[in-house]
Amino acid sequence: MSPHVDGRRPARRTAAAGVPLALIAALIAAGPAMGAPSGEARVVRTATLGDIPLGAFSNRLLPGTVADDRGVDLGGIGSDIYPTGRKGEFWTVTDRGPNGQIKVAGTKRRTFPVPGFDPAIVKIRVSGDTVKVLDAIPVTTSSGKPVTGLPNQQGRDEAPYDYNALTALSYNPNGLDTEGIVRASDGTFWLVDEYGPSLVHVSARGKVLTRYVPKGLNLTGTRYPVVESLPSVLLHRKINRGFEGLAQLPGGDLVLAVQSPLSLPDTAAGEASRTIRLLRFSPKKKAVTAEYAYRFDPVNVVDPSEDDTSELKISSVVAVGGDRLLVEERTDKAARLQLVRLDRSSNILGSTWDDDTTSPSLEQLDDPAASGVPVLAKRLVVDLGTVAGVPGKIEGVARVDHDTLALINDNDFGMTDGAGAFDADGRLVDSGVETTVTYVRLPRRL
Repeated sequence: MSPHVDGRRPARRTAAAGVPLALIAALIAAGPAMGAPSGEARVVRTATLGDIPLGAFSNRLLPGTVADDRGVDLGGIGSDIYPTGRKGEFWTVTDRGPNGQIKVAGTKRRTFPVPGFDPAIVKIRVSGDTVKVLDAIPVTTSSGKPVTGLPNQQGRDEAPYDYNALTALSYNPNGLDTEGIVRASDGTFWLVDEYGPSLVHVSARGKVLTRYVPKGLNLTGTRYPVVESLPSVLLHRKINRGFEGLAQLPGGDLVLAVQSPLSLPDTAAGEASRTIRLLRFSPKKKAVTAEYAYRFDPVNVVDPSEDDTSELKISSVVAVGGDRLLVEERTDKAARLQLVRLDRSSNILGSTWDDDTTSPSLEQLDDPAASGVPVLAKRLVVDLGTVAGVPGKIEGVARVDHDTLALINDNDFGMTDGAGAFDADGRLVDSGVETTVTYVRLPRRL
């Protein structure tokens, strides 16, 4: 991959002898690109995915899976982004597909207007101001059947309904709500999922090889191998807030990020907490080898317009060399990238904090460090909420070169919540939010 986004070698920052003073003065007067003050992060490229009918996209991959896409276009590929190794090209992954919420008789119901949709790995190229789809790989069972994006277990996952929230749909133990992606050196992919939460190993053509889930999940009826090898404490994940971030360290180990604090011992504790968990997984050992406590900043620091702590989420983790990671703390409107190092002394795997009977729980501690918990130290790299041109709901971050990041947003397939998401004919009333890839240049090297 080229070391610079535009393919040109950057000029040296130190003044060279003999450079005319008039030229230096002209450059200073012109100012930096995109109107950003010197020394600040700035957007250097934005590219948009065009309209691709979801039915046509899905049926090319798995014929006959989508009978009616209700006017929905391909979206949701912003669940994560990972470099292919070629300039401007990335692997992305969709989530479980178009979904929303409609309140019926005072209770919110989860809708799946295109229930035949199957999560897909999508290879894209950023070309000028356009995002082009180069390839797409459906995620399938061992026999090549769609896994779908439908919830797995009654009583644990939200009940699925049709587009108008009036017709109940069936659960599917194979279903995946994929949210993170990396590609291994052997060409296979690793994905993370919110339902289990789970870590999913898939072949180069998308067949699930193994799904790793928490001990005690008791997920039955799948058409692929399931291994209970993750800590049982993860059974307390908040609904729709399972694994969201996935990074691949230089040696091949994986880092999985839970999106939100666990509901431990109950929902109220999780909603009020600012402590989440990262896990290190060894593909060689097929086991979790470390666990870390990570602490969010206060919600009004991450997003000055927000005062609800439960809106804090981690959506992306990115390896930046050695045991260092960029961690994205966000709300739907703002995001900040923090740099952390996964040092051995911070490992809490197998400690009392993995015991769900411990009281108070890790999530309940107002000051975990004061209670002896080795919380990961962090340093702010960039506040994306202050960078002009960065869209909301950034869910994927990739490193392009030493000082440039590629960001991708989740546009939710153009869906909104509520009964007004579809018109009287059952066709989507599109939100107008597009899928975009945004390049941000940082003021200093990572």
